[in-house]
Amino acid sequence: MSNEPPRIIQTAQAGPGLVGMRLDQAAAALFPDFSRGQLQKWLRAGELLVDGQQLKLTYRISGGETLALNAQPERQGEVLAENISLDIVYADEHLLVINKPAGLVVHPAAGNPDGTLQNALLYFDPELASIPRSGIVHRLDKETSGIMVVARSLKAHHSLVGQLQRRTMSRTYEAVVFGETDPEGSISTDIGRHPVHRKRMAVVSSGKPAVTHYERIRRFRGFSQLEVSLETGRTHQIRVHMQHLGHPLVGDPTYSRTKRAGKGPSKALSDTITSFPRQALHALRLSLLHPLNDGAVSYQAPRPSDIDELLAVLESEAAWT
Repeated sequence: MSNEPPRIIQTAQAGPGLVGMRLDQAAAALFPDFSRGQLQKWLRAGELLVDGQQLKLTYRISGGETLALNAQPERQGEVLAENISLDIVYADEHLLVINKPAGLVVHPAAGNPDGTLQNALLYFDPELASIPRSGIVHRLDKETSGIMVVARSLKAHHSLVGQLQRRTMSRTYEAVVFGETDPEGSISTDIGRHPVHRKRMAVVSSGKPAVTHYERIRRFRGFSQLEVSLETGRTHQIRVHMQHLGHPLVGDPTYSRTKRAGKGPSKALSDTITSFPRQALHALRLSLLHPLNDGAVSYQAPRPSDIDELLAVLESEAAWT
């Protein structure tokens, strides 16, 4: 199966509002699905013409010109299509919504050259090769399960990236943490690379702003089940923020220093906590504006069985009476 993306063929006419504007600036306004840098490359390569001519980036628009784009997008590197099963929650010509299982890496990186969600997406829909990162606009950690949205068109990609930047895409998670949290709360800190342990993130003054809100769904003896929402999307944000509050996620191999189940736990509870194989975090719900008509839509992924089983043990062994 070829991984060669199809050529991008589009035309647009420069209206009165663009008169006097530099060619590359006007192109960015007329073709908003592409970055200005990418359009500059196509202008220099002769893949974006003005009235059939290759012009300099500094050309000033006089009005009425026809800009014709006939460009070959860059290949997706060595990302190959692989027949990996996907749990499809919703699909149309613009969006693909999936329920990502724990253990699936989102895109290839050092140590994970294949077997990723991106490989699976290219097999499911080869046309995704023409979309940046095969339509992936946000990510979940390898061991975090749950809902993700993928862009299937350039229009959708532009819309979703914009919604993420404007923080209008709502993401809600469920988590099980150590300790009995407040009924609700928020945390706003800067998150960046840990100054010593470079594979970890941490609350540091040199980081980027991150805001997390949580509401306690259920309180157990020594544990809490939370619903968590994000205003920002920093790497490991929920995991770092909950650790910072003193309530690390159950099973988190990076940010939880203990796997103890508290004082005097039953053997069943202790065994469940110490053997839980991943951070107890699930992306439950995703709300956004559909790229086709800006209508509000929401998608949900059911809680996975391993977290259900964890909650069942907490219910029977650590519930308040």
